Amino acid sequence: MKRTTKNKVSIFLMVLFSIPAGLFAQTNYSAQQVIENVYNRPTPEDQQGELIMTLENSRGDQRVRTIEQHIKEEGNETKKIMFFTTPADVRGTSFMTFSNEDNEDDNQWIYLPALKKVKRISSGSSSDYFMGSDFTYDDMGERLPSEDTHTIIGEENINGVHCIKVESTPIDADYMYSKTITWISDEYWIGMKKEFYDEDADLLKTLTVSKFELIDGYYLITGSEMYNIQKEHKTLINLENSVLDSGIQDSIFTTRTMERGIR
Repeated sequence: MKRTTKNKVSIFLMVLFSIPAGLFAQTNYSAQQVIENVYNRPTPEDQQGELIMTLENSRGDQRVRTIEQHIKEEGNETKKIMFFTTPADVRGTSFMTFSNEDNEDDNQWIYLPALKKVKRISSGSSSDYFMGSDFTYDDMGERLPSEDTHTIIGEENINGVHCIKVESTPIDADYMYSKTITWISDEYWIGMKKEFYDEDADLLKTLTVSKFELIDGYYLITGSEMYNIQKEHKTLINLENSVLDSGIQDSIFTTRTMERGIR
């Protein structure tokens, strides 16, 4: 079993600043342990599947995109590559990210068919939004537990699942989010909900897990929604047709594959 997929995709609202963590007698974990348990949740050595990405504006208008995704974890490194397959205006676009638990910075690349070249995503572009979605490039990567200071601020049930609420404040004062608050299941070690706050400490967006499943012995998030409150725009992600531990080759994760696609 490998370490878990990052909890980037956990995000959201509400805070009880005045209550110290020590008052929550039911919680037997420190805030750091809670976050590390999420980060280290067992995941397959590799996985592939289809992502259905739905973009929805304030009027309810939707755009649907399908993405072929491949992920491989090896040692301290996680490699992910995504290929947009529909609709026609994004077909052929690909995105790749390498995350290493020994390095706070992810390596990311995007290929746009119109430009016919692979572009590396710079650290200065990490706050840009990915392909019109409500996820930034930073959200698409991996955040290490050591990059934030964590505090337990409460406990709450989310859709019948008991969760520990953890507030995380970045050590880097220039980070794009001033803090996040995450509702973490202490049974499944999944971030069920998460709030992101902007640089002015205003609530920016929320990430909610709508569905998770036990697949081949691993708990995988198969449905989620990122809602940008300030823009009144949302991105829904559904994972389908998952195949785990199939022996994905390293040769998939190259800029050349980004350009020509999977064959």
